[in-house]
Amino acid sequence: MKLIDELYELYRNKLTGDEEDIDMLAFAFLEEMDREDLLNIIKDLDNQELYDLMGVYLIESLKGKFANENYGQRRSPIIHHRNIH
Repeated sequence: MKLIDELYELYRNKLTGDEEDIDMLAFAFLEEMDREDLLNIIKDLDNQELYDLMGVYLIESLKGKFANENYGQRRSPIIHHRNIH
C-alpha cells in the first residue's frame, strides 16, 4: 500500500519500529484524518489491499469481542479421559 510505504520512509530512521512506536504513529496519523480522507484512501486500494484491510479489522474485532466476553471468567481446562489397561 502506497500509504504504508510513505509512512515507513518518513519514520523509519526516527522510530525504533517496536509495537509502541507503531501504535503511536498509527494513532497520530488517524487523528489527522477525517472520514472523507479515510474513504479516499480506501477507494485507492486494490482488491488485495482491501481484503487485507478487512481481514485485519475482522480478526482484531473478533479477538476483542471474545476477550471481552471471557473477561474475568476462567474456562474449565479440557480434561481428556483415557482408559489405560
